Amino acid sequence: MKFTELGLDDIILRAVVDEGYTEPTLIQQEAIPNVLNGKDVMAAAQTGTGKTASFTLPMLHRLLRHANSSTSPAKHPVRALILTPTRELAAQVEESAQRYGKHVSLRVGCVYGGVPMNPQIDMLRAGVEILVATPGRLLDHVGTNNVRFSSVEFLVLDEADRMLDMGFLPDIKKIVDLIPPSRQTLLFSATYSEDIRRLAGDWLKNPVKVEVAPRNTVTDTIQHTVLNVDERDKSRQLVRLLTEGKISQALIFCNTKIGANRLTRHLQNKGVESEAIHSDRSQIERTTALENFKANKTKVLVATDIAARGLDIEQLPHVVNYDLPHNSEDYVHRIGRTGRAGQKGEAISFCTPNDQESIRAIEKLINKKLKQSEPVRSAPARSAPAREKSPDRKQRKQPNVDSFFSEPYTPQKGLIVSEKGGVVDEKLRPRAKQADKKPLAALFMPPKENK
Repeated sequence: MKFTELGLDDIILRAVVDEGYTEPTLIQQEAIPNVLNGKDVMAAAQTGTGKTASFTLPMLHRLLRHANSSTSPAKHPVRALILTPTRELAAQVEESAQRYGKHVSLRVGCVYGGVPMNPQIDMLRAGVEILVATPGRLLDHVGTNNVRFSSVEFLVLDEADRMLDMGFLPDIKKIVDLIPPSRQTLLFSATYSEDIRRLAGDWLKNPVKVEVAPRNTVTDTIQHTVLNVDERDKSRQLVRLLTEGKISQALIFCNTKIGANRLTRHLQNKGVESEAIHSDRSQIERTTALENFKANKTKVLVATDIAARGLDIEQLPHVVNYDLPHNSEDYVHRIGRTGRAGQKGEAISFCTPNDQESIRAIEKLINKKLKQSEPVRSAPARSAPAREKSPDRKQRKQPNVDSFFSEPYTPQKGLIVSEKGGVVDEKLRPRAKQADKKPLAALFMPPKENK
């Protein structure tokens, strides 16, 4: 099937051709016609299969009737609202909408946290038809009356499962309540839990369920490798893989921001060019780190799950799970950064003895047996051999110690210590008469008084 067979307008198709695409992916073949027909869609597809274009292309087509070049903000109200869980994913979706809509007079904008609000306020007041946003920052603008949703026709929840898992449900409910009920709602994500499916029933009207592959499956172009290591040996094994040429470039996942910072410093100390990306870093720092990684200026990008959502890196050869994810479904999202668009990739996971249960949960989720390596154990520490005394080696001299001050004095044989502290010859000592000897108790009795 060709893009020309999907029913998209020629002006949209021209932008698709400019991007070098001629044939739609499976998810695009299923989703685009349903969106063009005005139906609510609930789509599940593997990461990297083109699901972003599955809603941006038909949405642009349906909004063509509102395209205009007027400078009046009133002519550019928000017509489509796209919610994403992270700044990186929001920026990626905005870029995609701008590329596919570059021949259309529709304005595209993006708001997310971590950056000053004033430029975003200016953009919103000037008018924008397609708005990409993270829930928290969007509500900040709603609270200051910078944006209104009375003209919204499309609501898109991208990576919907992650937004709900991250605790955005209350914020999303507030936003949904502000949007006209006559809207068209689209949910796109790589995975869907049963709870999310039930919750989506409240927001979608008779949705068309599009599922081009079984839920929570991964692409066949990814090779899975599990390295069994001791916890204390993980960093050494990682450095070995990176320095021996087995990994040319890698996105490495840690479960915590502290762990990501610590691992980045360790790799830098070992001479491996690396940077960290997580929510504690400013948006400028995160953008710079990502751009350096895409430009091959850095070999390793260490990330947490939240920050890695929406990272679109072409031809990424390796993803490394330095820490196995707490949630098995996050494994699908993590490794989806490699093996995209038919390219081959490898997912390497470090597994400690305490992680075996997590490996079994992942295998059950993706219905695939992961290839495990032979256990890699750290070599036991060997004690240094005792040095043998060389016969010609000079013995260390002991310091001279005067025994007069270090040892109690012992008289020589035949000498005694007198009552006055002197030393005399025992033969010269006058012997006391037997009659003069008194019992010991008498020494402590008071003298007798003379009568």
